[in-house]
Amino acid sequence: MTFSSKSFNRHSQGIILLAIAALLWSCGGFLIKWVVWNPLAIAGTRSLIAAGLMYLYRRKFDINWSPAQIGGAIAYAATVISFVTANKLTTAANAILIQYTAPVFVALFANWFLGEKTSRLDWVMIGITLGGMALFFLDDLSLGNFWGNLVALFSGIAFAGVVLFSRKQKDGSPLESFFLGNILTGLVGLPFMLGSAPNPSGWIGLILLGVFQLGISYIVYAEAMKRVTALEGILIPIIEPILNPVWVFLLMGEVPGKWAVIGGVIVVTSVTLRCILTAGPGKSSS
Repeated sequence: MTFSSKSFNRHSQGIILLAIAALLWSCGGFLIKWVVWNPLAIAGTRSLIAAGLMYLYRRKFDINWSPAQIGGAIAYAATVISFVTANKLTTAANAILIQYTAPVFVALFANWFLGEKTSRLDWVMIGITLGGMALFFLDDLSLGNFWGNLVALFSGIAFAGVVLFSRKQKDGSPLESFFLGNILTGLVGLPFMLGSAPNPSGWIGLILLGVFQLGISYIVYAEAMKRVTALEGILIPIIEPILNPVWVFLLMGEVPGKWAVIGGVIVVTSVTLRCILTAGPGKSSS
């Protein structure tokens, strides 16, 4: 498509929306650990709250049961369930870092699944980004918590599926996939909600998770994915794991170490450079 001011503005809007979604997502680690309850119950309750919010936002959904819509719903449910579970089984840092191996899986399958070529620049930026993230969590990443780390890796693969299936629906609306995925997650978590309940503080955490961290964030993300490429849809939100320790510092007084600061600078710089270098004539996302 010929580059134009209109397409550039649309693309810029998508980048901004992705950043907002990442900001909301970044609260997940702290809030999930705040709620003392079964992880599947947390995932299910959070998703039912988010589904209700999405219904209030959209009212009418175009449920066509297309392969992309169904695939997106399943990938979404797998992502949110496994991420909550990983946060309960391993550290929040491990869970978010390992989940963000997702760009590698997007890069591997974007050309075959979407016809979006992964350039050499993309591969370089992915390598730099992952290296920066490893530095960022150098003190926290461990070989322990094996099962939690394994679940987090599965969450990364599932998140890549969310991005790919969302981009597949760029001419439609990926929000339907997220809505169906939340319903599916609620059904999976329902048996684990019975017979127990979180304390009042836990309910506050669940409401914050459902409304802001999942509901509003994915409404924003769905709009963003109509305007950006699949790889951008996974690279820009990589600022999420950088923001996690910021909330920990503000709420718990934990000061990040020097490796965290260096890693954060590398990640932000690589993502920013990738956006700048790919913005220009002939590189519109639509």
